[in-house]
Amino acid sequence: MTTIVVGYVPKAEGRAALRRAAEEATLRDAKLVVVNSHRGGRSFDSDEAAASDAALTEVREQLDSTGVPYEVRQLVRGLDPAEDLVAVAEQVHAEFIVIGLRRRSPVGKLILGSNAQRVLLDAPCPVLAVKAESELSDGEED
Repeated sequence: MTTIVVGYVPKAEGRAALRRAAEEATLRDAKLVVVNSHRGGRSFDSDEAAASDAALTEVREQLDSTGVPYEVRQLVRGLDPAEDLVAVAEQVHAEFIVIGLRRRSPVGKLILGSNAQRVLLDAPCPVLAVKAESELSDGEED
């Protein structure tokens, strides 16, 4: 069985990536590995941990309804999210990685977010970048 790795954050771009990854897993009869990465340390307190756990419970419920085999990994080990995604993709021999992108200003389009850029450059496999749908205005094209 092939494996797809998806980077998840509880924001529009994370939800868009998760939806697309689940669609791809269904089409390819693949297993999905959901990676939620935090740097940890003092900035990740118990309130933030509880909120993250609640968000991942919603992810599990959503994926349970799809029938896609999955695994959720919440990583709090001091690495950048990009490092965690690339490491997990290497570990599971992923067919590809799915990441979400947020909307950027015209100047911001010249530079991807640092995590997205690092995943694209360092990934051991193809990367599918998904733009959050809810952030596109009606009639706007990219």
